[in-house]
Amino acid sequence: MERDAVIVKCAHCGTKNRIPKERIHQGPRCGKCGAPIPVGDNTGRPVDITDRVFSSEVLSAPGPVVMDCWAPWCGPCRTVGPVLEQLAGEYAGRVKVVKLNVDENPETASRYGIRSIPTLLFFKNGEMVDTLVGAVPKAEIERHLTALL
Repeated sequence: MERDAVIVKCAHCGTKNRIPKERIHQGPRCGKCGAPIPVGDNTGRPVDITDRVFSSEVLSAPGPVVMDCWAPWCGPCRTVGPVLEQLAGEYAGRVKVVKLNVDENPETASRYGIRSIPTLLFFKNGEMVDTLVGAVPKAEIERHLTALL
């Protein structure tokens, strides 16, 4: 039995598939019907999270996660927002994009030492692996994002 694996139900046939965490980014397929098994977030939109759900939405997520630490009053955050919306759509099923309002969720912001916004935190297998601070171009965000895959 695999220790570091996730169980994902096939949307096509309903079969439960055990996928090793180290292989989840390789585009797994159902063992019974062969249909692709989407991992990460499939909505194609960033997901708003709170301190309360941070662990389940980010640290326990089966694939890579990008967390946008932002605030509604921040001009540069409003510049990065549409770029993340676009990237969430382009990487749907492969990368989960979440947004954390630092004003409303100080516990998680403090835990990761967020002192400037926007800050993007990149997680893989529940561990933070990269950080970007400031309103950076889409190509720069995408470069860090593809390094997760």
